[in-house]
Amino acid sequence: MKLLKPIFYLLSITLFIACGSYSNTTSKTTIIKEDPVIIANKALEYEIIIIDLGFTSYLNSIARPMSYHSQTYLQNKNRIYVTVWNSRAQNPQRYNSSIYENVIEYETNVDYGLEVNYKLYWYFKFAEQKYKMRLSY
Repeated sequence: MKLLKPIFYLLSITLFIACGSYSNTTSKTTIIKEDPVIIANKALEYEIIIIDLGFTSYLNSIARPMSYHSQTYLQNKNRIYVTVWNSRAQNPQRYNSSIYENVIEYETNVDYGLEVNYKLYWYFKFAEQKYKMRLSY
């Protein structure tokens, strides 16, 4: 019996030390905070806020410079993209409503400026890639 007490204490201490020194080496999830992209034309009181994770990085790394396409080209593309987007947003039973949450009010006769058209165009390109969809006819 006297021999069992020291063995019990020795095992207890060994177990305590073994458990205490264990470190969890599993990877921890890193939360990436990304600022929303604001597409705005203050003169027209027009604003779109994009909070889709990854768009800021996409815009900064993949998108071509603002001067690459003309404003006319971007407007024509955006007219097509907005028409398809709004059609899908208005039919949530048929299309994934978590992607097409809002209708985009884009008037074809309004000059929103190059920056608005540029960011909107690249958001559509980003959405096509991220959600594996096609917005053009």
